[in-house]
Amino acid sequence: MKKRLNYYAELIADYSRPGLVPEELRAKLIAEGERLVAKKEATLPAIGPDYTLEQIERENKAWWPTHCEALRQGRGDILAGEYREDLVYLCQDGPYFGLEQQKERERHWWALIAQPGVTMCWPIVMFHHDIVYFEWKCVDDETNETLAKGNVTWMRRGDRGGCYLKTEQLTFYRDVFAPDRLLKQITT
Repeated sequence: MKKRLNYYAELIADYSRPGLVPEELRAKLIAEGERLVAKKEATLPAIGPDYTLEQIERENKAWWPTHCEALRQGRGDILAGEYREDLVYLCQDGPYFGLEQQKERERHWWALIAQPGVTMCWPIVMFHHDIVYFEWKCVDDETNETLAKGNVTWMRRGDRGGCYLKTEQLTFYRDVFAPDRLLKQITT
């Protein structure tokens, strides 16, 4: 049997479960997230001797905790800033192309997973060059039930490029209600 990994062993903060990141580090990670979003270039940088896959992977590992903290704090400005203008986002109710198509839908998802009384966790995160794969879940702070979960693959060209492709499978178990106009279409 293969040995289990601590996916956070090389990272500055562990977001695998609630309560592992001290308050002073959380504030630093938000500031770092704001700084990293500002580094994104207008043109996707080329991979080559001046910007290697190894450097991109190091940048993605340093960036990861800033992403987690931005989600936990509901910082949609940072989260949206992580994407390229020409983002391709593939998920069960997509595909979405560019930043405008997915904006409203993703805003609702962020609101559900960052709501008071729940904590977003990422038990698994793996890096390979410009690929970041992770599994996530939202845990009710009082009951420990899982409210939502999913898995995601990002193609992120480091700090200079940001995320240009996102694929996601997500499942919500609680706090998802259809609007009245859709409920009226259901035969009871």
